[in-house]
Amino acid sequence: MRTFLFVFSFFAVIGLAFWAYQENYSTQTAVREVRGLYSEIGAAHDRLQMLRAEWAYLNRPDRLADLADLNFDRLGLLPLRPEAFGQVSQIIYPIPPILPITDPIELSSDMFDLAEDPL
Repeated sequence: MRTFLFVFSFFAVIGLAFWAYQENYSTQTAVREVRGLYSEIGAAHDRLQMLRAEWAYLNRPDRLADLADLNFDRLGLLPLRPEAFGQVSQIIYPIPPILPITDPIELSSDMFDLAEDPL
């Protein structure tokens, strides 16, 4: 019985060592993948910052004004002035339509009499 216990313990230790070995390698693989994803995220952030800087550069007011002047004949763009804008009070909002009642509910005065009755 004692020999069986030693042999069983030996194979259990070997099995657990093999399992730990595989888990170690799968963990290292997962860590490598995570590091790769972090580097991709960092590159995407850098690209996004560059695109935001380019967008800010291309949307400079003086550059857009020059483009509007150059393309006035084709586009008919006018410079923005404060007089071109209105006030919120000048906006006419449409009145929402009154929808017809499709499923009317009939009320009886008996219901109200029961509500007043204290029992």
